[in-house]
Amino acid sequence: MTHIVRGVDRPGALMHKKEVVDAVTVLEAPPMVVVGVVGYVETPRGLRALTTVFAEHLSEEYKRRCYKNWFASKRKAYTKYAKKYENGGADIEAELTRIKKFCAVVRVITHSQVRKLNLRIKKAHIMEIQINGGDTAAKVDFAKSLFEKEFTIDSVFAKDENLDVIGVTKGGGYEGVTARWGVTRLPRKTHRGLRKVACIGSWHPARVSSTVPRAGQNGYHHRCELNKKVYRIGKAGDHASCQTEADLTAKSITPMGGFPHYGEINEDWIMLKGAVVGVKKRPLILRKSLMNHSSRKHLEDIDLKLIDTSFKMG
Repeated sequence: MTHIVRGVDRPGALMHKKEVVDAVTVLEAPPMVVVGVVGYVETPRGLRALTTVFAEHLSEEYKRRCYKNWFASKRKAYTKYAKKYENGGADIEAELTRIKKFCAVVRVITHSQVRKLNLRIKKAHIMEIQINGGDTAAKVDFAKSLFEKEFTIDSVFAKDENLDVIGVTKGGGYEGVTARWGVTRLPRKTHRGLRKVACIGSWHPARVSSTVPRAGQNGYHHRCELNKKVYRIGKAGDHASCQTEADLTAKSITPMGGFPHYGEINEDWIMLKGAVVGVKKRPLILRKSLMNHSSRKHLEDIDLKLIDTSFKMG
């Protein structure tokens, strides 16, 4: 995290035409690669996957995700599948035609390029991304045109947009009710401890209700935070990505000495307002916002005056 100085452009607000300091989070986002397409059929019980088509050439980091022990394996994943592309790839075209004919939802299978991040991991993260717009045939043709190609974060998201961030929160282990639920401590003279819930329910019904605070796992939960504003998107190799009209210093996003517990940012990056869930280096999913925004806070154009890149280690 770091902080920025920006001008407020919100007529009628108390801070209109004044400068404010906001905390921001910088996420490194190297390009992702499309390796397949999957078609879904709508049924009364929800979506059902009809068929999946993979690209001819798949990277090693994608194949590593298919193995528990890559070192000891024969590394034969997708070698027989790639032979379907021989002699014109009639089998592949037949499967794509099935998707065009029967499917209502089309999603591409993508993977991250972890070798571009110095995170000491070699297995790619894999996820599906839905394609919208046009009829099913146009979606399938668009997905096939992306096979084995990279797509960058600025081709999906834009500045001043609102995103949803999905991730896993920072773990806290097994904790009691005071830390986990914030219940009030009992008086000092209480017998057998005071960081407890005094009454966990009435005699009947003869079971503990789910609404009663209990000790247990705290943190490491899956969470989705809505409406994170995009302040800036930076490109890899741009050594003036933090330059503004008010601050003409040519500098990149990495602060002096690097980000604590992370290091330097050398790939594409995105700057979001506020904090995000989880610890450093933990992967996050960024999603297009599900809401139609109308408030001036969400529609405001962000004018950055200063991006702080000073030393962060204390």
